[in-house]
Amino acid sequence: MSALALTDRLTALREAVEIAEGRLVVPEVGRARALLAKAGAREALGDATVVALAGATGSGKSTLFNALSGAEISTPGVRRPTTGVAHATVWGEGADRLLDWLEVPRRHSHERPEPALCGLVLLDLPDHDSTTLEHRLEVDRLVELVDVLVWVLDPQKYADAAVHDRYLAPQAGHAEVLLVVLNQVDRLDERAAEQCRADLRSLLDREGLTQTRLLMLSARTGAGVPELRAELARRVKARRAATDRLTADVWAAASALEPHCAGGAANKTGKADREQLVDALAAAAGVPVVVGALERSIRKRGAAHTGWPLLRWTGKLRPDPLKRLHVGDSTARTSLQPPSAVQQAAVTTALRRLRDGAGADLPQVWRDDLRRTVELREQQLADRLDSAVAGTDLGTDRPATWQRAVGGLQWLLVLAALTGALWLLGLVALAYLQLDTVVPLPKVQGIPVPTLLLLGGLLAGVLIALLSRPLVRGGARRRGRKAQRRLHKAVAEVAREELLDPVHAARADHDRFCAAVTLAKS
Repeated sequence: MSALALTDRLTALREAVEIAEGRLVVPEVGRARALLAKAGAREALGDATVVALAGATGSGKSTLFNALSGAEISTPGVRRPTTGVAHATVWGEGADRLLDWLEVPRRHSHERPEPALCGLVLLDLPDHDSTTLEHRLEVDRLVELVDVLVWVLDPQKYADAAVHDRYLAPQAGHAEVLLVVLNQVDRLDERAAEQCRADLRSLLDREGLTQTRLLMLSARTGAGVPELRAELARRVKARRAATDRLTADVWAAASALEPHCAGGAANKTGKADREQLVDALAAAAGVPVVVGALERSIRKRGAAHTGWPLLRWTGKLRPDPLKRLHVGDSTARTSLQPPSAVQQAAVTTALRRLRDGAGADLPQVWRDDLRRTVELREQQLADRLDSAVAGTDLGTDRPATWQRAVGGLQWLLVLAALTGALWLLGLVALAYLQLDTVVPLPKVQGIPVPTLLLLGGLLAGVLIALLSRPLVRGGARRRGRKAQRRLHKAVAEVAREELLDPVHAARADHDRFCAAVTLAKS
């Protein structure tokens, strides 16, 4: 491990846990969270060194505990007490709060502790292979909390799979804060003892515990006990046991979180996927319907402005297609129909491509998080899209300049036709009174002027209305394309806020999570 400070490692691990909170539903996050709580509590309880003796029934663990304690504190024997409570011997003062946190009620304190061991808290744990479940659970709990763990093995069961598979092999990342003691070597001759030592050393090395020190001793005769005592004194003097243990714990927690990180470069959503998503959302939001209604509305109003003025009132008998949709007010819902099954399927397909594209290289837990994110956002899409369409400015309702000019011309033509009609009626009245010869009748090319005014005004008005229709339709199509671009832009903004940004945020969280895990493990 590098020389990165424990505080920096814990900060990085805390950041990883905060990012993963609520996103990664995996037990590794819970264990990392528990470790952070343990680290906070342990750092506040001083720099005493907590050493635990663990082992199986009959391994001589309690005898060794008494030999190190210098008193008969823990009852040795094949049959252990049924309480399942750890015993503690304390060298020095000020360990009560620490033992309270460890929940160790049985305590023995040296009145005149050896200076070299001052600050040592030695625990005798229950047997890990006890037939009583509470005993095994107590061992598991304290194994996670102590600073240095001393596993006491005996020549008969030193290769027992129960201790190696459950406790030693998983502690490969804690090799430097672990000691293994082969007890009862007084029962072996020199050759057998060396064979046991070599076999156990090889077994530990295969389990990744090459840095773990192996001691040979006999708690009953005292052989090798001073060497163990000296090793404990060295660790007490260094005042780093708690820090080393927490550092190893952080490394193990980060290593457990590491498989939830993608190994390759970040995958991003492609332009084609984004465009497909916006197109599908636009269709589902009714953009084609709104554009079609807008064009019909513009044609209707254009026809009213350029058509014969005296017939414009007939257009009011038909409702405006756009106003029927209630578009233009972002505070109210539109009257657009819900998306069809085909449109909804297109949206689902586009969302799946977006999600799969963003998470193609991610571990399963992050892909699950992306799926939940997209599903949650999808539930809010309908209202957001409806509001976006309703609030989009589709352009001014004022007629084009040329339409106003044509409308003014039409009124002049109506006035001309009306003038001609009234003139002809006046001539009819004069003829009835036999005064038609009194008032002269102007003519153009032999056609009476009132007749030219009447017929010319009517025919010119119809002709202008007919010629204006293609121009009105062309203007409606241009307005429709412009409105379609605005609507697509509004839909794209919704897609960005509701889908693309959350998906990219999930990717960014993954990257920050992995960077924090890497830093915690470095």
